Amino acid sequence: FIYFVGFSLSIFTVIFLFTDDAKHLVPNKMRDFFCTINLDQEEVFRTQVVEKSLSPYFGEEFYFEIPRTFQWLSFYIYDKSVLQKDLRIGKVSIKKEDLCNYTGKENWFMLQPVDSNSEVQGKVHLELKLNELITDNGSVCQQLVVHIKECHGLPLINGQNCDPYATVSLVGPSRNDQKKTKVKKKTSNPQFNETFYFEVTRSSSYTKKSQFQVEEEDIEKLEVRVDLWNNGNLVQDVFLGEIKVPVKVLRNDSFQAWYLLQPRENGNKSSKNDDLGSLRLNICYTEDCVLPSEYYTSLRNLLLKSSDVQPISASAAYILSEVCRDKYDAVLPLVRLLLHHHKLVPFVAAVAELDLKDTQEANTVFRGNSLATRCVDEMMKIVGKHYLKVTLKPVIDEICESPKPCEIDPIKLREGDNVEINMENLRYYVDKVFREIVRSSISCPTLMCDVFYSLRHLAAKRFPNDPHVQYSAVSSFVFLRFFAVAVVSPHTFHLRPHHPDAQTSRTLTLISKAIQTLGSWGSLTKSKLSSFKETFMCEFFKTFQEEKFTESVKKFLDDVSSTESREPSGLSEPVHLKEGEMYKRAQGRTRIGKKNFKKRWFCLTSREFTYHKQQEPIFTIPIKNILAVEKLDESSFNKKNMFQVLHGEKPLYIQANNCVEASEWIEALCRVTRCNQKRLSFYHPSAFLNGNWLCCKATIENTVGCARCTADVPADTQIEIDGDRETERIYSLFTINMSKLQKLEEACGSIAVYQGPRKEPDDYSNFTIEDSVATFHTLKQIIDIVEKLNESHEKYQKKRSSSCMQNLSLSTYLLFFQNFKYQLRNN
Repeated sequence: FIYFVGFSLSIFTVIFLFTDDAKHLVPNKMRDFFCTINLDQEEVFRTQVVEKSLSPYFGEEFYFEIPRTFQWLSFYIYDKSVLQKDLRIGKVSIKKEDLCNYTGKENWFMLQPVDSNSEVQGKVHLELKLNELITDNGSVCQQLVVHIKECHGLPLINGQNCDPYATVSLVGPSRNDQKKTKVKKKTSNPQFNETFYFEVTRSSSYTKKSQFQVEEEDIEKLEVRVDLWNNGNLVQDVFLGEIKVPVKVLRNDSFQAWYLLQPRENGNKSSKNDDLGSLRLNICYTEDCVLPSEYYTSLRNLLLKSSDVQPISASAAYILSEVCRDKYDAVLPLVRLLLHHHKLVPFVAAVAELDLKDTQEANTVFRGNSLATRCVDEMMKIVGKHYLKVTLKPVIDEICESPKPCEIDPIKLREGDNVEINMENLRYYVDKVFREIVRSSISCPTLMCDVFYSLRHLAAKRFPNDPHVQYSAVSSFVFLRFFAVAVVSPHTFHLRPHHPDAQTSRTLTLISKAIQTLGSWGSLTKSKLSSFKETFMCEFFKTFQEEKFTESVKKFLDDVSSTESREPSGLSEPVHLKEGEMYKRAQGRTRIGKKNFKKRWFCLTSREFTYHKQQEPIFTIPIKNILAVEKLDESSFNKKNMFQVLHGEKPLYIQANNCVEASEWIEALCRVTRCNQKRLSFYHPSAFLNGNWLCCKATIENTVGCARCTADVPADTQIEIDGDRETERIYSLFTINMSKLQKLEEACGSIAVYQGPRKEPDDYSNFTIEDSVATFHTLKQIIDIVEKLNESHEKYQKKRSSSCMQNLSLSTYLLFFQNFKYQLRNN
């Protein structure tokens, strides 16, 4: 997320991405496609490869918080190549300012061609001045002074920082004077600080030979052009962007401003853009303006007491889910807020009891997408990450890294496959996954056990004559919605770094189907087997009709839904938190250079932070020894996405693969070290190189840092949740659905007065109104609170706008205005 601090307020930017279809791509040849998601030109996610298709369906969902400013959100379609470099087919680029126009809608976007002239990002800092000079003979001429100071945010070239330089030109009908800066090596934020002088006009009496044909150039037709290039050394230089400023807007004044680089005017032209196809996207982009905590006290308290409201349908949390078009919009912030304040279990129990009232058959308990089931799903995703990793990751790694053929569908068998051998392989994998699950109850998080305990007893109370419902109530979550889903899509739960290939995905799908069936409390009767649509699955499950599977499932479900089943606080095994591949800089053992950064596998647990070359760790930092975790200035090594881990020895400098990954690692490390007693208050934002700190120029390596460390994570925060931020999101949802709240309030009033609906029943007939008086009272509170928060937000927006205008320099404003008039006149 992007985090601004100003006027004691916080602004967060959050983005939800759902990539769906890309159709009609590159005619005449079936290809293997994948799609990447980029912030500007930095890849942050990619989809799985869809093989042999011209209309690939990706069907993947991405949610991530943006950790930096950006100009464009882009989607690139690639043709996967085994031997050569992957071919970029086309792209969809959306300006940040335009994202709100597509939020919550499904849209088709035409793919645009990809070329170096249109791949532009970054900005350049210029100072422009028009001087009048008196020549030796007393005549007056004009001179243009261009001071190119620096650039920021230039793109990566082939994943690495570029070698940029700039050309500065004065262009007119009869002239093109060009000058060039020095090349800056390996940086996306070059500091040029070079000044260039151009003669604009000359007196007719000037005796020296003119560099241009006319005696006096028409200043109305002159413009300054700055082009940024990446030095290609032995290959062709790559265009990085340009800006153009008319000379006439300067008028004897000095202007200094940042300019966004633009593509060439003909950089994105194509004869037939339709030939590239189109991409279907569902994008949801939100910006949260989070006020100080005290502003949310009333709304927060109203939401947190929801589980105590009778009936639960009259509570603020339940009303939130009723008025939102998609319950998931309400569930995500609601679950996180209740988790943060330890109020989730009683709320889930209350809405589950309401859900069970409408359930008529025991075999359909918790099988729908109700508020209760969605809350439990979201809770398991948040608190069950470590549980999944310790339970499934080893066996999933084995399946993906040493795959055995497991296809048992006769229609899908390849030539030479043996169905009996494949069935044995599949049985081996299913046995192993099943065994790991049923013996994992000791690792099940306490919160999950508490929720399962409540659901089990509520189901048994609702269907007292069915002895199996207490098991199916729990298995419908832990097997069907948790383990089976993680098996079929391990990358989604961070069990694997990338999507598995097509054959492995098919194997995981078959294993997932088996786990779902075995998890149905283990009752595999002949009637159940006959219900399978696929004959081959029916034959496969005949090998599982053993009493031990039934008993194993029952014992596991008893353990995870018992008040005695807990993960011991003094567990001898460390909790696995995060792992992944990154680059680290050697700790002073070698000279500075490219070889100084090595790719390593990093692992973070509750006990230590390590990196590995092979199986065994080659460097370990105990968590208790970490003093601070901070970002590292790019200028230190001319590398993006770097952070530093400060401990007893030299700082460990690490480069992540992208900005999102870097942000996640910093947050995870800060979270696990938040209670360390010797944490630093100051640090050096740059590295110690060549005998001094680059940030403050101090020459003593162990001197106190020159910048204050970022704020620590609160000590009572168990998971990564900002309660105020989640409350702000809930306020936003109430604001969006204010008309529904008001109609529901009218409906409650009508029912309370007339003992029944009197008008417009369609407006509220889908709402649950058990107690019209209690519901009316809660709605009145919600509307009053939202209106007060609206006033607070309006005051903040006015204050922020006023501050922005004050900070806008007069020269920049005038330059913008004169440019606008110039374009208006020309058009």
